[in-house]
Amino acid sequence: MTFDKNQTVREIAIQNPASIRLFEDLGIDYCCGGKRPLEEACQKANVPVDRLLKQLADLEAGGASTEELPWMTARLGDLTAHVIEKHHSYVRTEIPRLEALLSKVVNRHGAAHPELSAIQETFTALSEELLAHMLKEERMLFPFLDQLDAAARSNGPLPVGCFASVEFPVARMLADHDDAGALTARMRSLANGFEPPPDACPSYRGLYHGLAEFERDLHQHVHLENNVLFPRGVELEHKLQGAAYIRH
Repeated sequence: MTFDKNQTVREIAIQNPASIRLFEDLGIDYCCGGKRPLEEACQKANVPVDRLLKQLADLEAGGASTEELPWMTARLGDLTAHVIEKHHSYVRTEIPRLEALLSKVVNRHGAAHPELSAIQETFTALSEELLAHMLKEERMLFPFLDQLDAAARSNGPLPVGCFASVEFPVARMLADHDDAGALTARMRSLANGFEPPPDACPSYRGLYHGLAEFERDLHQHVHLENNVLFPRGVELEHKLQGAAYIRH
């Protein structure tokens, strides 16, 4: 497979999931900003596009992958279960751990590093956003996507949801993702790229490492939803609507 600078970052991330780690390391947005052409994304991240293309070719030659299942063809129920078990569970586990670390580090170092209080406030806002967002997905959107997939595979009728089209809740989830992305970007900026200062104690360093990992997981989480799950769900709904029109 050959990559070029006019492909979107989203396309590359889907074609070769191993590229996600590379995009993370280089600060290239492959989730919320994944619709940008690679060249534009490189300019935004101040990364030479030719160098990145060579790195992508090396990854492709190595056959590395960060995902075990081909999510572009897997059942949507398997994908939603994966998102819940891997990413939603991670968020729910990490939030209280990072909140406790933040409280400890702010109490000890907040006077010398006032940015820590702003990081704490931003993380609180992000946590509230994500917890509400995940509940909406698990209770409303994901079950309907599972029903869409089951109907498409059995040639059954279009399932009935509490909305006119799946595009409406998808649009709301995409907006939530944008909000979460803005909050994580603010945290990264406040924390100097999660690089701890020279006087940072082990807890301080552990906090920044944890926040960086939280951001990385969120990027992967949003990528699977924005670039794979949601487009497939919208496409399936259109397919079933077309089939219903033909039958009538």
